Amino acid sequence: MGIEIKPSDLQYRYPRKKDNLHVPKFAGKPDPAPFDRNDLYEVIQMFEAVMDALGSDDGRVLNRMEEILNHEIPFFISSREEVYDCLVGIMGDILEEMRGGKG
Repeated sequence: MGIEIKPSDLQYRYPRKKDNLHVPKFAGKPDPAPFDRNDLYEVIQMFEAVMDALGSDDGRVLNRMEEILNHEIPFFISSREEVYDCLVGIMGDILEEMRGGKG
């Protein structure tokens, strides 16, 4: 992946589940494994993948994506690939609206 996100880049704080460090994180689709929204290492990996897909390294995009994950995506969207698709779709629409509004 191209972008690297550090914990200090995030506006929310997530638990560091060190017991799960050995568990493979999201590396692309397909990935039907459950997504742990409360694991810093899993959240960072997901955000890096989505930011790469969006072609963005903008901190405002990252912060908006955090808000979406924490407040808008329902918990029944639970697999890694579902969360990824949801974030890419929502953020893609937001970025498109922002671009359309500028020109």
